[in-house]
Amino acid sequence: MSNTMRAISQDTLGGPEVLREIELPRPAPGPSQILIRVHAAGLNPTDWKHRAIAGLFLPPPPFVLGWDVSGVVEAVGFGVTLFAPGDEVFGMLPYPHGHGSLADYVVGPARAFARKPGNVDHVVAAATPLAALTAWQALIDTAKIRAGQRVLIHAAAGGVGHFAVQIAKSRGAYVIGTASAAKHEHLRALGADELIDYRAVDFAEVVSEVDVVLDTLGEENSRRSLPTLRPGGLLITLLGAGTQVDLPAEAARHGVGFASLLVEADHAGMNSVAELLGSGAVVPIIAGVFPLAEAAKAHAIGETDRTLGKLVVSLV
Repeated sequence: MSNTMRAISQDTLGGPEVLREIELPRPAPGPSQILIRVHAAGLNPTDWKHRAIAGLFLPPPPFVLGWDVSGVVEAVGFGVTLFAPGDEVFGMLPYPHGHGSLADYVVGPARAFARKPGNVDHVVAAATPLAALTAWQALIDTAKIRAGQRVLIHAAAGGVGHFAVQIAKSRGAYVIGTASAAKHEHLRALGADELIDYRAVDFAEVVSEVDVVLDTLGEENSRRSLPTLRPGGLLITLLGAGTQVDLPAEAARHGVGFASLLVEADHAGMNSVAELLGSGAVVPIIAGVFPLAEAAKAHAIGETDRTLGKLVVSLV
Protein backbone atom coordinates (compact mmCIF):
# COMPACT_ATOMS: atom_id res chain seq x y z
CA MET A 1 0.00 0.00 0.00
CA SER A 2 1.41 3.38 -1.02
CA ASN A 3 2.43 5.86 1.64
CA THR A 4 0.79 8.67 -0.34
CA MET A 5 -2.69 9.31 -1.66
CA ARG A 6 -4.60 11.57 -3.99
CA ALA A 7 -6.64 14.37 -2.44
CA ILE A 8 -8.53 17.47 -3.54
CA SER A 9 -7.14 20.47 -1.70
CA GLN A 10 -7.05 24.25 -1.91
CA ASP A 11 -4.56 26.88 -0.82
CA THR A 12 -6.99 29.80 -0.81
CA LEU A 13 -10.68 30.53 -0.58
CA GLY A 14 -12.56 31.12 -3.80
CA GLY A 15 -14.53 29.55 -6.62
CA PRO A 16 -14.32 25.93 -7.80
CA GLU A 17 -11.13 26.78 -9.69
CA VAL A 18 -9.16 26.87 -6.40
CA LEU A 19 -9.60 23.11 -6.02
CA ARG A 20 -6.69 21.00 -7.22
CA GLU A 21 -5.58 17.40 -7.00
CA ILE A 22 -2.45 16.87 -4.91
CA GLU A 23 -0.51 14.05 -3.25
CA LEU A 24 -0.60 13.82 0.54
CA PRO A 25 0.79 11.34 3.06
CA ARG A 26 -1.64 8.49 3.71
CA PRO A 27 -2.99 8.87 7.27
CA ALA A 28 -2.86 6.20 9.97
CA PRO A 29 -5.65 5.50 12.45
CA GLY A 30 -5.19 6.60 16.03
CA PRO A 31 -6.93 5.20 19.09
CA SER A 32 -10.65 4.56 18.46
CA GLN A 33 -10.23 5.44 14.78
CA ILE A 34 -10.52 3.52 11.54
CA LEU A 35 -8.68 4.07 8.28
CA ILE A 36 -11.06 3.90 5.31
CA ARG A 37 -10.17 3.36 1.68
CA VAL A 38 -12.63 5.81 0.17
CA HIS A 39 -14.76 4.46 -2.65
CA ALA A 40 -17.09 7.43 -2.89
CA ALA A 41 -17.56 10.80 -1.18
CA GLY A 42 -20.82 12.72 -1.12
CA LEU A 43 -20.96 16.49 -1.50
CA ASN A 44 -23.15 18.92 0.41
CA PRO A 45 -23.75 22.69 0.31
CA THR A 46 -21.44 23.06 3.28
CA ASP A 47 -18.57 21.92 1.01
CA TRP A 48 -18.83 24.85 -1.42
CA LYS A 49 -19.60 27.28 1.37
CA HIS A 50 -16.43 26.34 3.23
CA ARG A 51 -14.46 26.37 -0.02
CA ALA A 52 -15.44 29.99 -0.69
CA ILE A 53 -16.34 31.78 2.54
CA ALA A 54 -14.08 32.78 5.41
CA GLY A 55 -15.21 32.72 9.01
CA LEU A 56 -17.42 29.66 8.96
CA PHE A 57 -16.18 26.73 11.06
CA LEU A 58 -12.77 25.98 9.61
CA PRO A 59 -9.45 27.82 9.86
CA PRO A 60 -7.97 29.22 6.64
CA PRO A 61 -6.82 26.73 3.99
CA PRO A 62 -5.04 24.62 2.96
CA PHE A 63 -7.53 21.87 3.72
CA VAL A 64 -9.25 18.86 2.17
CA LEU A 65 -13.03 19.14 2.28
CA GLY A 66 -15.69 16.43 2.31
CA TRP A 67 -17.67 14.91 5.17
CA ASP A 68 -19.67 12.10 3.54
CA VAL A 69 -17.80 8.87 2.91
CA SER A 70 -18.38 5.27 1.92
CA GLY A 71 -15.58 2.76 1.63
CA VAL A 72 -13.75 -0.22 3.04
CA VAL A 73 -11.92 -0.39 6.37
CA GLU A 74 -8.20 -0.66 5.67
CA ALA A 75 -6.94 -0.65 9.26
CA VAL A 76 -8.22 -0.03 12.78
CA GLY A 77 -6.66 1.85 15.64
CA PHE A 78 -6.20 0.75 19.23
CA GLY A 79 -9.44 -0.02 21.04
CA VAL A 80 -11.71 -0.42 18.00
CA THR A 81 -14.08 -3.38 18.33
CA LEU A 82 -16.91 -2.43 15.97
CA PHE A 83 -15.09 -2.98 12.68
CA ALA A 84 -12.26 -4.98 11.16
CA PRO A 85 -10.23 -4.57 7.97
CA GLY A 86 -12.35 -5.46 4.96
CA ASP A 87 -15.65 -4.21 6.41
CA GLU A 88 -17.70 -1.95 4.16
CA VAL A 89 -18.77 1.16 6.07
CA PHE A 90 -20.32 4.56 5.48
CA GLY A 91 -20.81 7.62 7.61
CA MET A 92 -20.25 11.30 8.24
CA LEU A 93 -16.88 12.52 9.46
CA PRO A 94 -17.47 14.58 12.63
CA TYR A 95 -18.85 17.92 11.55
CA PRO A 96 -17.34 20.43 11.13
CA HIS A 97 -13.72 19.68 12.01
CA GLY A 98 -13.48 16.08 10.79
CA HIS A 99 -13.48 16.94 7.08
CA GLY A 100 -11.28 15.20 4.52
CA SER A 101 -13.24 12.61 2.54
CA LEU A 102 -12.17 13.92 -0.90
CA ALA A 103 -9.11 11.70 -0.75
CA ASP A 104 -8.16 8.08 -1.36
CA TYR A 105 -7.99 7.43 2.40
CA VAL A 106 -9.48 9.08 5.45
CA VAL A 107 -9.44 8.40 9.18
CA GLY A 108 -12.34 8.99 11.52
CA PRO A 109 -13.82 7.80 14.81
CA ALA A 110 -15.12 4.26 14.47
CA ARG A 111 -18.40 5.27 16.04
CA ALA A 112 -19.08 7.87 13.36
CA PHE A 113 -19.75 4.97 10.95
CA ALA A 114 -22.19 2.18 10.30
CA ARG A 115 -21.97 -0.93 8.17
CA LYS A 116 -22.95 -0.23 4.60
CA PRO A 117 -26.07 -2.20 3.65
CA GLY A 118 -25.07 -4.95 1.28
CA ASN A 119 -27.84 -4.14 -1.20
CA VAL A 120 -26.63 -0.60 -1.96
CA ASP A 121 -23.42 0.47 -3.68
CA HIS A 122 -20.84 2.94 -2.40
CA VAL A 123 -22.17 5.84 -4.50
CA VAL A 124 -25.64 5.49 -2.97
CA ALA A 125 -24.16 5.07 0.50
CA ALA A 126 -21.88 8.10 0.11
CA ALA A 127 -24.83 10.26 -0.95
CA THR A 128 -26.63 9.57 2.30
CA PRO A 129 -24.90 10.30 5.64
CA LEU A 130 -24.77 14.05 6.32
CA ALA A 131 -28.11 14.90 4.73
CA ALA A 132 -30.02 11.89 6.04
CA LEU A 133 -28.49 12.22 9.51
CA THR A 134 -29.48 15.90 9.58
CA ALA A 135 -33.05 15.02 8.67
CA TRP A 136 -33.11 12.20 11.24
CA GLN A 137 -31.78 14.38 14.04
CA ALA A 138 -34.23 17.14 13.16
CA LEU A 139 -37.40 15.10 12.71
CA ILE A 140 -36.85 12.11 14.99
CA ASP A 141 -34.45 13.20 17.74
CA THR A 142 -35.62 16.81 18.00
CA ALA A 143 -39.25 16.94 16.80
CA LYS A 144 -40.11 13.34 17.71
CA ILE A 145 -42.68 13.28 14.91
CA ARG A 146 -45.56 10.83 15.14
CA ALA A 147 -48.00 9.26 12.73
CA GLY A 148 -50.65 11.69 11.52
CA GLN A 149 -48.66 14.85 12.25
CA ARG A 150 -48.35 17.48 9.53
CA VAL A 151 -44.78 18.36 8.54
CA LEU A 152 -43.75 21.24 6.26
CA ILE A 153 -40.36 20.69 4.61
CA HIS A 154 -38.81 23.62 2.77
CA ALA A 155 -36.49 22.91 -0.17
CA ALA A 156 -37.93 19.41 -0.21
CA ALA A 157 -35.95 18.42 -3.31
CA GLY A 158 -32.59 19.37 -1.79
CA GLY A 159 -30.13 17.07 -0.09
CA VAL A 160 -31.61 17.27 3.40
CA GLY A 161 -35.13 17.91 2.12
CA HIS A 162 -35.59 14.77 0.05
CA PHE A 163 -34.36 12.61 2.91
CA ALA A 164 -36.64 14.47 5.32
CA VAL A 165 -39.64 13.71 3.11
CA GLN A 166 -38.86 10.00 3.24
CA ILE A 167 -38.02 9.88 6.95
CA ALA A 168 -41.23 11.73 7.83
CA LYS A 169 -43.25 9.34 5.68
CA SER A 170 -41.56 6.36 7.34
CA ARG A 171 -43.11 7.62 10.61
CA GLY A 172 -46.57 8.07 9.10
CA ALA A 173 -46.54 11.87 8.91
CA TYR A 174 -48.45 13.96 6.37
CA VAL A 175 -45.73 15.72 4.36
CA ILE A 176 -46.02 19.11 2.68
CA GLY A 177 -43.01 20.20 0.64
CA THR A 178 -41.92 23.35 -1.15
CA ALA A 179 -40.04 22.88 -4.42
CA SER A 180 -40.10 24.06 -8.01
CA ALA A 181 -42.82 22.44 -10.12
CA ALA A 182 -40.30 20.48 -12.21
CA LYS A 183 -39.32 18.50 -9.12
CA HIS A 184 -42.81 17.63 -7.89
CA GLU A 185 -43.06 14.31 -9.70
CA HIS A 186 -39.86 13.06 -8.05
CA LEU A 187 -41.06 14.16 -4.62
CA ARG A 188 -44.44 12.48 -5.05
CA ALA A 189 -42.58 9.28 -5.84
CA LEU A 190 -40.76 9.68 -2.52
CA GLY A 191 -44.08 9.99 -0.69
CA ALA A 192 -44.82 13.72 -0.39
CA ASP A 193 -48.55 14.26 0.17
CA GLU A 194 -48.77 17.91 -0.85
CA LEU A 195 -46.38 20.07 -2.87
CA ILE A 196 -46.15 23.83 -3.31
CA ASP A 197 -44.39 25.51 -6.22
CA TYR A 198 -42.63 28.31 -4.38
CA ARG A 199 -42.21 30.21 -7.65
CA ALA A 200 -45.97 30.45 -8.17
CA VAL A 201 -47.53 30.17 -4.73
CA ASP A 202 -46.79 31.82 -1.39
CA PHE A 203 -46.62 28.94 1.06
CA ALA A 204 -47.53 31.27 3.93
CA GLU A 205 -50.94 31.87 2.35
CA VAL A 206 -51.85 28.23 1.76
CA VAL A 207 -50.29 26.23 4.61
CA SER A 208 -51.64 26.15 8.15
CA GLU A 209 -51.92 23.95 11.22
CA VAL A 210 -48.65 22.09 10.73
CA ASP A 211 -46.93 20.42 13.65
CA VAL A 212 -43.33 20.76 12.47
CA VAL A 213 -41.53 23.01 9.99
CA LEU A 214 -38.06 22.02 8.80
CA ASP A 215 -36.38 25.00 7.15
CA THR A 216 -33.05 24.81 5.34
CA LEU A 217 -33.38 28.18 3.57
CA GLY A 218 -32.78 30.96 6.07
CA GLU A 219 -34.04 33.53 8.47
CA GLU A 220 -36.75 35.28 6.46
CA ASN A 221 -38.20 31.97 5.33
CA SER A 222 -38.19 30.75 8.93
CA ARG A 223 -39.92 33.89 10.14
CA ARG A 224 -42.64 33.55 7.50
CA SER A 225 -43.12 29.91 8.48
CA LEU A 226 -44.09 30.66 12.07
CA PRO A 227 -47.79 31.42 11.35
CA THR A 228 -48.16 28.10 9.51
CA LEU A 229 -47.59 26.22 12.78
CA ARG A 230 -50.38 25.15 15.09
CA PRO A 231 -50.08 26.27 18.75
CA GLY A 232 -47.39 24.16 20.36
CA GLY A 233 -45.77 23.32 17.00
CA LEU A 234 -42.04 23.42 16.36
CA LEU A 235 -39.86 25.31 13.87
CA ILE A 236 -36.47 23.71 13.21
CA THR A 237 -33.89 25.69 11.26
CA LEU A 238 -30.54 24.46 10.04
CA LEU A 239 -29.07 27.93 9.53
CA GLY A 240 -29.19 29.45 12.98
CA ALA A 241 -31.40 32.16 14.39
CA GLY A 242 -29.77 34.96 12.42
CA THR A 243 -29.20 38.53 13.49
CA GLN A 244 -32.08 40.59 12.08
CA VAL A 245 -34.97 38.79 13.72
CA ASP A 246 -35.03 37.25 17.16
CA LEU A 247 -36.56 33.99 15.98
CA PRO A 248 -36.73 32.22 19.36
CA ALA A 249 -38.57 35.20 20.86
CA GLU A 250 -40.83 35.57 17.83
CA ALA A 251 -41.60 31.86 17.94
CA ALA A 252 -42.56 32.21 21.59
CA ARG A 253 -44.92 35.07 20.69
CA HIS A 254 -46.60 32.75 18.21
CA GLY A 255 -46.92 30.07 20.86
CA VAL A 256 -44.58 27.65 19.10
CA GLY A 257 -41.17 26.16 19.76
CA PHE A 258 -37.89 26.92 18.01
CA ALA A 259 -34.75 24.81 17.54
CA SER A 260 -31.56 25.50 15.60
CA LEU A 261 -29.76 22.28 14.68
CA LEU A 262 -26.18 21.49 13.69
CA VAL A 263 -25.70 17.89 12.60
CA GLU A 264 -23.54 15.69 14.84
CA ALA A 265 -21.67 12.47 14.16
CA ASP A 266 -23.88 9.83 15.72
CA HIS A 267 -23.35 6.05 15.68
CA ALA A 268 -26.91 5.22 16.75
CA GLY A 269 -28.32 7.66 14.22
CA MET A 270 -26.15 6.22 11.45
CA ASN A 271 -27.33 2.72 12.30
CA SER A 272 -30.93 3.93 12.02
CA VAL A 273 -30.15 5.56 8.68
CA ALA A 274 -28.47 2.33 7.53
CA GLU A 275 -31.63 0.37 8.39
CA LEU A 276 -33.79 2.79 6.40
CA LEU A 277 -31.38 2.70 3.47
CA GLY A 278 -31.11 -1.07 3.48
CA SER A 279 -34.87 -1.55 3.66
CA GLY A 280 -35.54 0.91 0.86
CA ALA A 281 -37.49 3.26 3.15
CA VAL A 282 -35.07 6.00 2.09
CA VAL A 283 -33.47 6.23 -1.34
CA PRO A 284 -31.09 9.07 -2.23
CA ILE A 285 -31.63 10.80 -5.54
CA ILE A 286 -28.25 10.97 -7.27
CA ALA A 287 -27.94 14.18 -9.29
CA GLY A 288 -24.52 13.27 -10.70
CA VAL A 289 -21.37 11.20 -10.16
CA PHE A 290 -17.92 12.64 -10.92
CA PRO A 291 -14.38 11.27 -10.85
CA LEU A 292 -12.01 12.81 -8.32
CA ALA A 293 -10.34 14.89 -11.04
CA GLU A 294 -13.68 16.61 -11.71
CA ALA A 295 -14.43 17.60 -8.12
CA ALA A 296 -14.32 21.28 -9.12
CA LYS A 297 -16.98 20.64 -11.77
CA ALA A 298 -19.18 18.96 -9.16
CA HIS A 299 -18.76 21.98 -6.87
CA ALA A 300 -19.72 24.35 -9.68
CA ILE A 301 -22.89 22.41 -10.42
CA GLY A 302 -23.78 22.07 -6.76
CA GLU A 303 -23.55 25.73 -5.90
CA THR A 304 -26.13 26.65 -8.55
CA ASP A 305 -28.70 25.35 -6.01
CA ARG A 306 -30.63 23.75 -8.88
CA THR A 307 -29.71 20.12 -8.39
CA LEU A 308 -32.22 17.48 -7.39
CA GLY A 309 -30.77 15.31 -4.66
CA LYS A 310 -27.06 14.68 -4.14
CA LEU A 311 -23.76 14.93 -6.02
CA VAL A 312 -21.12 12.26 -5.44
CA VAL A 313 -17.41 11.94 -6.23
CA SER A 314 -16.28 8.40 -7.08
CA LEU A 315 -12.69 7.42 -6.25
CA VAL A 316 -12.57 3.91 -7.72
